[in-house]
Amino acid sequence: MSNDLVVNNEIVIPENEFEITTSRAGGPGGQHVNKSDTKITIRWNVKNTGVLSEELKMRVLQNLQSRLTSDGDLIVNNSESRSQMQNKENAFLRLAEIVKNALYVPKKRKKTKASKQAKEKRLKSKAIRSEVKKMRSKKYQDY
Repeated sequence: MSNDLVVNNEIVIPENEFEITTSRAGGPGGQHVNKSDTKITIRWNVKNTGVLSEELKMRVLQNLQSRLTSDGDLIVNNSESRSQMQNKENAFLRLAEIVKNALYVPKKRKKTKASKQAKEKRLKSKAIRSEVKKMRSKKYQDY
């Protein structure tokens, strides 16, 4: 079974770029927790990857700078399940999602102007609302 990580249609990170370690996880599980290494830690070095172009690499480094180590490693931990295989699968899914979000380029905003008619409509509705509130005032109430 290949553990290559599919991020999107163009980007597939090969298995040899990951450093996967296991350790004992905390939480529920009784004696099972004390004797089995179910926590998964995946390290992926963004700076040394051969999958991303320099432009994509810079975008990922910029967007994930708070999550990266000083060496450029992205670390993902998972210990949600009692199964090591399930934790490994969840950690890879989470890593793929993090990288996909880091590669996202937001669309450039196009400046727009409100039309003259829209401005007039807004001002008219404000004037009507103002009149309604004025009529509630004690000045206008007849006793």
